[in-house]
Amino acid sequence: MPSHARQLNDQLDQFNRTGTQKRAAIYARVSTLEQAEEGYSIDEQVRVLREMCEREGYIVHKEYVDRGKSGKNIKGRPALQQLLHDAKSKDFDLVLVWKVNRFSRKTKDLLNIVEELEMRNIVFRSFTERYETETPAGKMQFRMLAVIAEFERDNIAQNVKMGMLARAKEGSWNGGQVLGYDVVSVPGENRKRKLSTLVVNPTEAQTVRRIFDLYVEGNGYKSIANKLNNEGHRTKKNKEFSINGVKTILCNPLYAGFIRYNVRRDWNEKRRNNINPHPIIEKGQHEAIITDEIWEKAKSIMGSRSGKPNRIHDGEFPLTGIMKCPACGAGMVIGRTTNTLKDGTKKVLEYYVCGAWKNKGSAVCRSNGVRTDYADKHVLEKLATIATNEVLIEQIVERINNKKERDSSPPQHEYETLKKELEANQQKKEKVLGLYEDDLIQKADLVQRLSTLNEEKERLEERLSLIELQMGQGGTQLIKFSMVKQVMQNFKSAFQESLTREQRKRLMHLLIRQITINEDRKIDTIQIQLNKEVAKHFTFKGGEDSSITDEFSPPFSILIDL
Repeated sequence: MPSHARQLNDQLDQFNRTGTQKRAAIYARVSTLEQAEEGYSIDEQVRVLREMCEREGYIVHKEYVDRGKSGKNIKGRPALQQLLHDAKSKDFDLVLVWKVNRFSRKTKDLLNIVEELEMRNIVFRSFTERYETETPAGKMQFRMLAVIAEFERDNIAQNVKMGMLARAKEGSWNGGQVLGYDVVSVPGENRKRKLSTLVVNPTEAQTVRRIFDLYVEGNGYKSIANKLNNEGHRTKKNKEFSINGVKTILCNPLYAGFIRYNVRRDWNEKRRNNINPHPIIEKGQHEAIITDEIWEKAKSIMGSRSGKPNRIHDGEFPLTGIMKCPACGAGMVIGRTTNTLKDGTKKVLEYYVCGAWKNKGSAVCRSNGVRTDYADKHVLEKLATIATNEVLIEQIVERINNKKERDSSPPQHEYETLKKELEANQQKKEKVLGLYEDDLIQKADLVQRLSTLNEEKERLEERLSLIELQMGQGGTQLIKFSMVKQVMQNFKSAFQESLTREQRKRLMHLLIRQITINEDRKIDTIQIQLNKEVAKHFTFKGGEDSSITDEFSPPFSILIDL
């Protein structure tokens, strides 16, 4: 018997001495990249842990599996959230993992989870690491393992970053699809993995040249986007061009033959903030699509237009984004028109207009404008009416709960559809992994392609996790009058007390999921959302519903149409 198996045998014998058969929860996780690099698949983790439980006479209560999930934090891992929810009911006596870092690579999360389990007398064990959390020495050892797990993750990330910086300084492409080029793998000297290089895609290159030609002729971003869409040009993802997409291409020195890298630092933590004032710009090893003359002309024009425009600050208008276009479903943004009155004075009118129309032109949609003064007033009055009318709140709660009880069976059709879409997404990932394992693409390309697929996957998993949670709890979560009353009344107070328009907009976006308008450009429905974040923000701590705001409580989402 392997040494690690004997170690766990000794640990499990402690529980078997009680004469009571224990229930074990198996948790397994692997990120897509880890599976490609290390080879320890989820199926192998589950197999080893299940065999161990069978040898020791433990009942496997349930297998909690998170596939393709990062160990950076516990958010976005429905299986772990479900495990912690079931732990509150003491559905099992032991949580078993293949390795400590399967639970989390972040020390804080790992320690908090184990403490949460210990409070309910649930023992946590790792198959490959020996420690006893019941003793001071064991607790110290466990904390050291947690710190090491986080260090390993940070060290891997740092090594990958250093390698990508070195490649950029060599003038090599660091991965990712880009309009105008195809990414092709080539052999590398003294390297295990093949490298990728950019090869001009003739059809897409014509689109890139068209963009630069239109710009140096004097066209603006929106005019260019509109012309491209009317002429049938499409982006790398076969979508219509937007204002931002056009600008991004015009600002990219890649098309003039240069490699630019590390424009934004610490992307995972700060996203679009923390722009690097001195990114890497080196002569690339790829063929340029535009001439130096065109590139310099474009830079000169952009510099001459760099004066700050009279921007419309969306923070002044709380319904941007959550109000949806009745034609295409895109979020509405702010647009302005100026009317000249009979006396010669000018009056500026503000509208919520289709974001797709504003960003991509009339080839995509129409403006479908709604006056801001009407929309803002209507929505606020509707929310204020609910906040002050308990009878109306009771009617809403009763209507929603009655419908939930009638439709108490899981939405099987939606569940099956989402599973099929996720399977298709997983197949795409496996195809990319196959290319990586066959040395056809390098790690940087793999990471970039998986990132794109994960963005597509997030939307599907968010809905699927709620359905799976509902099925796991054996029913639909009903809403309480007290919670709805607290949310609506506290929202009204917070909105009135907000000092800035930006604060009021954030509150509105927190409570309202979406607003629809009809063909007459009048508000049709207002859909508010009750979820963990809303409850945490607008309900009283320590109240009867405070349990749903607990860090380890499962996610929930309830939508109410007003």
